[in-house]
Parts: sequence; structure tokens; C-alpha cells
Amino acid sequence: MILEGIVTTVNANGDANISPMGPLVDQQITQFVLRPYTSSRTYQNLKRIGQGVLHVTDDVDLLARAAVHRLEPLPKLVKAKVVQGWVLAEACRWYEFEVSSLEDRSERTTIACRVVGKGRIRDFFGWNRAKHAVVEASILATRIQFLPPEQILHEFRRLAVMVDKTAGPQERKAFEFLDQYVRQALQTAPTGKGT
Repeated sequence: MILEGIVTTVNANGDANISPMGPLVDQQITQFVLRPYTSSRTYQNLKRIGQGVLHVTDDVDLLARAAVHRLEPLPKLVKAKVVQGWVLAEACRWYEFEVSSLEDRSERTTIACRVVGKGRIRDFFGWNRAKHAVVEASILATRIQFLPPEQILHEFRRLAVMVDKTAGPQERKAFEFLDQYVRQALQTAPTGKGT
């Protein structure tokens, strides 16, 4: 099963890198597999120190901003207890992990991880259709260089219906942020990109 979450790793300067990730997890979340690209900072940090923290959160605004690297200011972080890393202070729960194997012979890596510590801060509020729409919009926002603009805009219009019908303030804020980000990025993206 793929679990949408947020992974924090430690950059070379000691700062936190915060990235949405969809690891393949087992039901008990005792181990999981990450598939970042070799160009990502998450991959570079995990190759360098082999540790990080996977978070389960219902904060789609944080997920949206992390997806497009617009986390200013950074969310509140606390030091992890077992690994060298950072815990999102307002996550629902977290899993500190160590890399058990890393295969990086292709652009998309396969990083097997084992959980070595975990914690819980609060109950998971749950998801509605608007939260799902923001997750999908976040993924689209990271695909601007790969997908045709008309496909991205069509999907955003479709997702906007779900947000209009079911969103609370957090989901509206996140979707509006992503919509504005995508429209600006499409205006400045080089032509000729796409499939």
C-alpha cells in the first residue's frame, strides 16, 4: 500500500529537508520503500547519512507547499530521538528510520527502510474529497516539466469542483496556493515541453 506522507532528512548543513513522499508500506509500518529520483535532495541526504523520519499528517497545506519547495517559514521541528533527523512538531505520528538498502542504478531509486523509532502527537483528523484533491494537485504541480499544460489545467478545473464542495479553510488555502503556483509556472515554463 502507498501511504502519502512527508519525509524529513538532514541536509549537509544540518538544516531539515522536507519532502512529500508516497512510500510503499506494510500494514504495521515496520518497514517501507521510498522511490525518490537521484536528482532529489531526499535521495542525496539518505545516501549520505542513511536516516530520516516519515510523517503521517493531515496538513495538506504543508504537503502542498513542501511539494513545490515553498516552505517559508519552515514548520516547527523538533529533534528526532533515535536517528539524526527532524520531526514535524504538528504531524499526527512519525516513524524514524534507517536505510537498510539503496539501489540507485536508475534515475528512480529504490530505498528500503526499517523503522527504528516512532511516536504519536495527535489523532489523524481524516481526509475528505478536498484533501484528496489537494494531494492530487500537489502531484500535478511537480509535473509541470513533464505534462502538457492543457492536461494540468484540465485536471485543476476538475479538482476545483471537489474543493468547492467539501473544503475547509486549510484545503481552500492550499488549493488556491497551488493553483496560483501552477498558473505562474506554466506562464514561465519553456515551450515545447510535454509528453
